Amino acid sequence: MKKTFLFTFLLIIALFTEQLNVSASTKSREEYEKTGHVIWDVNTKEKLVAITFDDGPHPIFTPKILDILAKYDAKATFFVAGNKVIRFPELLKREVKEGHEIANHTYHHIYGNISSEKLSSELDMTDQIIQKVTGVKPSLYRPVGGHYNDLIINTAIKKGKEVVLWSWNQDTRDWANPPVSQICSYVIRGVKPGNIIIFHDWHGSEFTKSCQTVPALNTILDFLAKNGYKCVTVSELLYHSTQIIPESFEIYPTKRGKSSHIDLVN
Repeated sequence: MKKTFLFTFLLIIALFTEQLNVSASTKSREEYEKTGHVIWDVNTKEKLVAITFDDGPHPIFTPKILDILAKYDAKATFFVAGNKVIRFPELLKREVKEGHEIANHTYHHIYGNISSEKLSSELDMTDQIIQKVTGVKPSLYRPVGGHYNDLIINTAIKKGKEVVLWSWNQDTRDWANPPVSQICSYVIRGVKPGNIIIFHDWHGSEFTKSCQTVPALNTILDFLAKNGYKCVTVSELLYHSTQIIPESFEIYPTKRGKSSHIDLVN
């Protein structure tokens, strides 16, 4: 009797584990792009790029970043963490007031494996605090650390999100605090129309006084402006392609079409 119970228990565990593995399997980039809900780049010949910032807002760095963006009349998309928004809501209000876009980057910024139920909760909590502060529920979502699989993608889509990653040749890795020259060289050397560039406006703790992102951003925006590039929000960038426009983007009419597949190997 005990052996039968043990066998049954182990079988259930095996089946459950297999189900988790199936749910969390990962397809190719091309397969995800074909859904029309997962975006790395945008197919456009116009000299447009989307500047994005993750993990903020930060009480010291975000205001400096906003000042630089205003200096170059550049618009950005901020993928914010709910637990930062609740601490610094005035910064979120400033981002919106100055024409930037707010997107969801979960509440607690959890790395690694996450269940569908937990991710749904993280997205909901962040949506609620963003909507409370700005009056708008975000439609864009970026997975923490850029980690994605079927479970994450499918959960996000069920929650009405467009999943936004970044161009493979435009990961600044500024979170590692490399030299300013390295960040600038990487972005400038590889920039192309339709790129989505990733920065981070949260570094260290709220008491951290300096980071390489701020001076690097100034140099990069100066280069882009002098070379005819315009920095726009992710939603505006999507407007200039055949991608679906999130409902929260109200400046332009909705434009629907099939997802574009571009430059899989940068």
